[in-house]
Amino acid sequence: MRHFALLFVVFACTSCVSVKRYNEKLEIPVAAEKLRNDVDFSYAKLQKLHPNLYWYISREDLEYKFDSLKSTIQKPLRPNEFYQKLAPVIAQIREGHLRLVSNEKRLTKKEIKDLKNQKGLLSRYNFLVDEDRIFVLDNADKIPNMEVGGELLKIHDIPVKDLLGKYRPFVNSDGYNTTFQKYMLAKRWPQYFTSEFGILDSVKVETKYQNNVRSFYLHREKMSAAEKKKDKLENKKLSNSETGKTRDYNIYTRTYNRDLQFPTADSAVAYMKIKTFSGVYSRRFYRQSFAQLQKSPAKTLIIDIRNNLGGSLYEVNNLYSYLVSTDFQFINDIEVTSRASVFHADYFRGSPLYLIPLQALSYPIYLAGTAFSTKKVAHRFYLRNNGFFSLKKPKRNNFKGKIYVLINGSSFSAASILAAKLKGDGRAFLVGEKTGGANDGTVAGRYSTEKLPGSELYLPIGLMLIQPHINFTHTEKGVTPDFRILPTIKQLLEKKDVQLDWIMNDLKKNKDVTPPQVP
Repeated sequence: MRHFALLFVVFACTSCVSVKRYNEKLEIPVAAEKLRNDVDFSYAKLQKLHPNLYWYISREDLEYKFDSLKSTIQKPLRPNEFYQKLAPVIAQIREGHLRLVSNEKRLTKKEIKDLKNQKGLLSRYNFLVDEDRIFVLDNADKIPNMEVGGELLKIHDIPVKDLLGKYRPFVNSDGYNTTFQKYMLAKRWPQYFTSEFGILDSVKVETKYQNNVRSFYLHREKMSAAEKKKDKLENKKLSNSETGKTRDYNIYTRTYNRDLQFPTADSAVAYMKIKTFSGVYSRRFYRQSFAQLQKSPAKTLIIDIRNNLGGSLYEVNNLYSYLVSTDFQFINDIEVTSRASVFHADYFRGSPLYLIPLQALSYPIYLAGTAFSTKKVAHRFYLRNNGFFSLKKPKRNNFKGKIYVLINGSSFSAASILAAKLKGDGRAFLVGEKTGGANDGTVAGRYSTEKLPGSELYLPIGLMLIQPHINFTHTEKGVTPDFRILPTIKQLLEKKDVQLDWIMNDLKKNKDVTPPQVP
């Protein structure tokens, strides 16, 4: 026991020293030559692994941007200073899944423990970004002075316009679509702020609400033992319940990721909200939901995938099988750059320590399976179909009524592929805003996370070109709604759902003709 205690102390001390050294290294400038080599390293890895690198930018233009960046690096820079130079160039590739990751300071075990007992500083709110302005969209904890609808003017004595101007180049969408950026900035600007200024105990903000301007400090609050225990018990109870599993209860947002409701008195309309395609218990949810729909009088189904950033392609494929009545192929064969590219996929990354030994034992099997997973067709390489996305039959209790789909600029990745497939096959009527994900597919799936040798920044590169089985539009933009309707900032802050209201009003009119497109 004494030996165990000694080992624990040694490990704890070593861990603290390791964290200290790592954080100190972040402040040490890296030689200019090493940083220029990092630029070359990044481009070489992208060429080797990214299956459609020149989809939205020509080879000549991309090479020019990388060469121009190298010419500006004439002195040593700290890793995150270099990040601010390289990240905007990576963003010019215009792949929403592709982004450079900045280095963040590591925390000691004590600091991590302390943070677990505290509520967030900026993460406690949901924000709305409108051009160069930030508004408070939600304040669940009712923190004083952070009124819903209030505008943030300054943070840390820095004008919001300047912060957004600095962070905006780090955010990109698929192709030339611009609807995605405002949603991602609203989600990510607190992360960028924390990465730049560290984890603060308090921050000074200046807000404007109903023409009243005030300055005050937001503080990181501690959770009492009673609060923490109550929160843990409630989350455990909801997560482990049958409803919590089937509807996929999210302990962070304290909401269900998917739900089915009948909003009209006669149950003639069904409303299915899917916040993310998590894959968790999704088969059970769709099996139960469409069995319920079949027994109901519902003739119309509204599927809401607004603010759905994607997730499990298998779940989306399964959902689609309930929406059609004929055989279908959901996506095309997945393209990769070479037979060897999938070998670079992250296999151990992100796995818990206790699983790594088991993964190591199964790694040879993974390598063997990967070796036989590709096929070559006319000088291009594709993954052999694993059965999930071959020609599929519809489910017996598929929904045969009218389908509306609600989309917006934060419908991304798998959500965009679903919208593109439904529209391409003429199976649904899309309402809302152009999606953030491209109509003709995206590069995602499995990733190879490359560590830049000089700056030690990380660059996760998608290895798979995933495209819906449709006639491509070649617009290089998102999925276009059949009826475009955009809520105003005022309507969003007042929680008025004008897009859903439009569908309900359209159903009341009982028109069979397609309404005109709003310009």
